Amino acid sequence: MNTLLDIQNLSISFRTYRGVLEAIHHVSIVVNKGETIGIVGESGCGKSVTAHAVMKLLPKETAIYSPDCKIMWEGTNIVSFTEQEMNALRGQDMSMVFQDPMTALNPVLTIGDQICEGLVLHRRISQQQALYEAEKLLRAVGITAPEKRLHQYPHELSGGMRQRSLIAMALACSPRLLFADEPTTALDVTTEAQVLYLLRSLQQKLGMAIVLISHNLGVIAQMCRRVYVMYAGCVVESGMVEDIFDKPAHPYTNGLLASLPDPEHKDKPLQGISGQAPDLFHLPEGCRFYPRCRHTMQICMKQAPPCYDLGKGHQAACWLLCPERGKYNEIT
Repeated sequence: MNTLLDIQNLSISFRTYRGVLEAIHHVSIVVNKGETIGIVGESGCGKSVTAHAVMKLLPKETAIYSPDCKIMWEGTNIVSFTEQEMNALRGQDMSMVFQDPMTALNPVLTIGDQICEGLVLHRRISQQQALYEAEKLLRAVGITAPEKRLHQYPHELSGGMRQRSLIAMALACSPRLLFADEPTTALDVTTEAQVLYLLRSLQQKLGMAIVLISHNLGVIAQMCRRVYVMYAGCVVESGMVEDIFDKPAHPYTNGLLASLPDPEHKDKPLQGISGQAPDLFHLPEGCRFYPRCRHTMQICMKQAPPCYDLGKGHQAACWLLCPERGKYNEIT
């Protein structure tokens, strides 16, 4: 498969009133043409920031890209792209379904106006033609009476209809890459299944790649080919979806999977991950996960682990995978 997006060594920091905070640390992600990859992790681990950094939607006044990072779009590094150059990419080549349909839409513009904006800008068509295309898009994403919905405001639509409207907006110009940031948040199970089916159908029709950002492991297992697991701004494990779910190598990934209900053992209590994610202003020295890990060793507290290759594209950053693990003392 040909590489569409190659994120290399991406680190993002923000200027805050408390000082500079690094939200993303040396993240590398590859997206191939036409495939679906997943990014999972707890809230605040850096999933959405990574997507916004690629599309350069972070506030220019506060966001800082590391000087050695690269965001390769079909072989071209777009980190240094101007706003005008990025506007040519956004919407047309890459697009995003933003998180939370309740707030992502502009409350003072009709659904039709919001969809037409991208069509007029990128496809250079008239407003009347754009309205016609917008109606077709709403019908394609399963919204009933699309000719009526075009002239309605977001508050007049249900949560599921708003989510479908966001998808219609993102797909208006047939992008080659779609970032879907928690596309099923706050939706009921039936609507969630419909939205996921819609994304798969449109992906097959348009041949686009999808980066699915979620904390819902069930959705990730259902939709994705490869998975990246993030914790405290870092990618701690990555691999094919069957490797991540059947042979997880990092304790954090194990913890996430252990917190899922087991349909074969309904009485089995859920196992949460003890503790809380670290304060990014006061990160622990060494492995960022060690304060919550059940297998902490002395070296975990002093040195960040390298990324170990487990074969077939499966990688994890954990000292438990070190061939010389026996010489490290485990803390009980």
